[in-house]
Amino acid sequence: MKHRAAPTLLLLLGLALAQNASPLKLDLTLNLTLNLVKTVTENGRPVEKFTPATQNFPGDVLSQVVTVTNTGSKALSNVRIPLNVPRNTVYLAPEKGMADLQAQYSIDGGKTFAPAPLKKTVTVTENGKTTTRQVDVKPSEYQAVRWTVPNLAPGQTLKLGYRIQVK
Repeated sequence: MKHRAAPTLLLLLGLALAQNASPLKLDLTLNLTLNLVKTVTENGRPVEKFTPATQNFPGDVLSQVVTVTNTGSKALSNVRIPLNVPRNTVYLAPEKGMADLQAQYSIDGGKTFAPAPLKKTVTVTENGKTTTRQVDVKPSEYQAVRWTVPNLAPGQTLKLGYRIQVK
């Protein structure tokens, strides 16, 4: 009987503590924008124009940007910001003029991330022999991007993003 009482008491204690525990709350706002990128000529020079992406067609280049703001009174550290590459699009490149943070990429739907260049194992048949080898993953195969913000001061805002193309 002693052996059964101890686990039961631990379970009840754990449940009581869990009821009083508050969930982790980050004072952080994320605002996602998706803009159509068009190159036009002004004064004989190419200039990029951004408009809200309300209707997209195959071949359109879009800028997907998340604005991150610390709305709290304390600095936040090592905040991970993941951003999925939308379906029916392919990743092209980091967006210009964004925060200078190293991005990590995922080719498995955001389960794992690593810095570029990513590698994958492929099986090929050469001269009748099957072999495996490591090859570079093309950026167009990226399914998600993640940045880790080392420090975000109270009130600080930064932008992170990349360009994609509609399939």
